[in-house]
Amino acid sequence: MMVTLLAKRLLSAIPLLLILSFFVYMLVDLMPGDAATSLAGDNASAQEIEALRQQLGLDQPLIVRYLEWLGNILTGDFGTSLYSSQSVTQILTDRLPITLSLTVVTMAIVILLGLPIGIIAAMRANSPLDRALTAVSAVAMAIPPFIIGLVLVIALAISAPVFPATGYAPLADGFGVWLQHLILPALAIAAISTAEVARQTRAAMVDTLGKDFIRTTRAKGLRTKQIVGKHALKVAGAPIATVLGLQVSRVLAGAVTVEFVFALPGLGTLAVNSVFSKDIPVILGIVMVMAIAIVLINLIVDIAYGYFNPRVRV
Repeated sequence: MMVTLLAKRLLSAIPLLLILSFFVYMLVDLMPGDAATSLAGDNASAQEIEALRQQLGLDQPLIVRYLEWLGNILTGDFGTSLYSSQSVTQILTDRLPITLSLTVVTMAIVILLGLPIGIIAAMRANSPLDRALTAVSAVAMAIPPFIIGLVLVIALAISAPVFPATGYAPLADGFGVWLQHLILPALAIAAISTAEVARQTRAAMVDTLGKDFIRTTRAKGLRTKQIVGKHALKVAGAPIATVLGLQVSRVLAGAVTVEFVFALPGLGTLAVNSVFSKDIPVILGIVMVMAIAIVLINLIVDIAYGYFNPRVRV
């Protein structure tokens, strides 16, 4: 049953998140430099730095600090920023909608472009159009998102001021203004994911269109649109759903650099600034939010996979 499958996935995610949280906590602790030294300033004495370390609890053993942090996390308390003295939970709550907005717009572009390109290429497999689309996809996958972002800024924000180069406008300011500020960073992140979705969709559709039941539907006189939309896409839906789920994770990872390029005040920019300033509670909070998001994405992919592949539900 699907409920049993989802319950198993949720239960297996708990030890995964625990292991990930400890691994990340350990890596952050091994970062060069010391948060107390950075926070105290260049003119602080050794005694002042040590007093600050004790105040922040940095003099405690790693495992003690981790368990204390984990206990707070379980109650919804991500701690306090070392530099702004704000609640990390509040900081993440303020930044998360921006990153989610960028993710939604990016995935809309990926779906609206990647799926049709893959389907068209599969329907004309080995044709000049198919080869051209495959070549363009290969080139798109080879260019880093931040390079694409810089090119888009120069072309569509500086040379031809069509879209804003930087900044963010909330949805409350109007859908058009909101979308204008997100379209360039979304395109920068979407390029690689669109190419990957197109390639995987083409491969899945080529395989499906070559099956016997498709030839049977053609023999019955069904139109190409009916064959592709009603029969082939459902069979090829499982691998397509899987690759779409993977692309959401890629989009979240790409937001770290692209948000910084476009000065979007989301989790990506926050992550870069927090690493530079060694704001450990904020770094850990961002990683845990991203980890939970990816677990939920994988859960949605499992649901979609079960819909397209009934054998999984057995």
